[in-house]
Amino acid sequence: MHGLLGSDYPLLNMFWTIFIFFIIFLWIFIAIQCVIDIFRSHDMGGVAKAIWLIFIFFLPMLGVLIYLLARGGKMQQHQIEAAKAQQEAFNSYVKQAAGTENTSADELSKLADLKSKGVITDAEFEAQKAKILG
Repeated sequence: MHGLLGSDYPLLNMFWTIFIFFIIFLWIFIAIQCVIDIFRSHDMGGVAKAIWLIFIFFLPMLGVLIYLLARGGKMQQHQIEAAKAQQEAFNSYVKQAAGTENTSADELSKLADLKSKGVITDAEFEAQKAKILG
């Protein structure tokens, strides 16, 4: 053995290696985000998606760079839309789980209350009731 590992591999080389690994993992993350965005895009057809995927897989560095330049703004919009959809789904689930969603019985009681106060007529009450129940 040639002694300690540090004598064959100085500290600066270790930092350089860590930096290179960081850059590689960062690039892999960006490439995965591009592929996810390609599948998430509703504004591209199947042929365009296939061409982008082929471009990214066969010329990875150039493909990802060009995709980011060409569709970077769209990537942000797709992520915002996905986050909004996820938040709406969560809010709907919480309302449903907590039992705070408006049911037809709640709406009918509100409608009956409006009728008893004289805000709506009998004909309007029957029309709205049929709409709720129908």
